[in-house]
Amino acid sequence: MTNGAHWNRVYGDRDETDLTWFEEVPEPSLALIRAHAPAGAVVDIGGGASRLVDHLLADAYGPVVVLDLSETALAAARTRLGDRAGDAEWIVADVTGWSPDRHFDLWHDRAVFHFLTDAADRARYIAVMDAALGDGGIAVIGTFAQDGPERCSGLPVQRYSPEALDAEIESHAPGRFTLLESRRHVHVTPGGTRQNFQFSVFRKGA
Repeated sequence: MTNGAHWNRVYGDRDETDLTWFEEVPEPSLALIRAHAPAGAVVDIGGGASRLVDHLLADAYGPVVVLDLSETALAAARTRLGDRAGDAEWIVADVTGWSPDRHFDLWHDRAVFHFLTDAADRARYIAVMDAALGDGGIAVIGTFAQDGPERCSGLPVQRYSPEALDAEIESHAPGRFTLLESRRHVHVTPGGTRQNFQFSVFRKGA
């Protein structure tokens, strides 16, 4: 997986609100989280400077962990939150090599998984997700849709339909996750470009 230096440069070169993935209100993530995991411990994979953590803390989720390759991105989020930054835990790490030390009720990922173009990286990611979630835990994963962009921030991506993402997870964790819901989402970048995403919700276990 790409190292943190690349993403530190991406976040360092532009204001957070000018980045293509910026969302003032992180939808549909919030709606799916509130519908499927209305409380509990959360890990936001690739959370960076996203405003999702602000809403999770306001909704009294906890503990809330934000994991990202970029220390620059996490620093921007901590600065924005000010005194509330101490209410979350911030981890600089590559998710494919991360060892969670607890079980979470919710795993959220908006646009990390689609950067994993190597099958071995995808297998490691899914193994970490499996280890991180307790039985009945929920995973909300957003990727570029099959008709979404082919690259992001200078990097190639792997695009998915809900069925393809389900099959990918099943191939690495047979019988471990059930697809509960999927929805299409059109994200409009700060520059006005439309990007097609798909968001899928999975439950671990029966």
